[in-house]
Amino acid sequence: MDEPKTRILVVDDDPDLRELLGRYLEEQGFAVTAVEDATAMDAFFEEDTADLIILDLMLPGEDGLSIAARLRSSRPELPIIMLSARGEEIDRIVGLEVGADDYLPKPFNPRELLARIRAVLRRPATGNELPQEDQDAYRFGPFRLDPLTQELTRNGEKVALTSGEYALLKIFVEHPNRVLSRDTLVDLLKGFERSPYDRSVDVRVTRLRRKIEADPTSPVYIRTVWGEGYRFSPGARTGS
Repeated sequence: MDEPKTRILVVDDDPDLRELLGRYLEEQGFAVTAVEDATAMDAFFEEDTADLIILDLMLPGEDGLSIAARLRSSRPELPIIMLSARGEEIDRIVGLEVGADDYLPKPFNPRELLARIRAVLRRPATGNELPQEDQDAYRFGPFRLDPLTQELTRNGEKVALTSGEYALLKIFVEHPNRVLSRDTLVDLLKGFERSPYDRSVDVRVTRLRRKIEADPTSPVYIRTVWGEGYRFSPGARTGS
């Protein structure tokens, strides 16, 4: 019996691009549905589901940022890759802030999009071994990060993470008490667009702090080391 194909939903108002991506991604072994706007997307989700969504920023009616924010609330684990003809850094930052896992400016090479899709679906690991005394999960404070289920819990209650947030937190817990530069984090994350002024790592850190820090403005787990990067301290004492 054949394995079920990974299901991708493309939301873009350009019919030529929908046809191109649908044909190309199906040739790569994915099951693809392509729709033109938020209304068609909602109709799709009433009857079906997807493993990843490719979402255009500029759409008629409800735009991509609003859709992404809505999906993060209703489907927090659905990976989102945003597309946009507007390639300014601020657009990428806003897209990441509302919960997109990656961002690709148009025009793009379909092979680059394929690499991004695979990277997001892979939720890349760094290859480090788990601590011998706790093979099934990483623990810090009231939190437990399970690499088998790819879930974070706080005192047993699930904390919703995007695939990008999960990947970054896993890197931090595998490199405790070490300063990791932004360049190092970008290299370990893999598959994300790199630029000398890319703030995507900072955005993901900010989002993670909102979920694991008692006071995100005064973090104890993920600390900024000015001029160098970030240090994750799993043994930090908090009031939580």
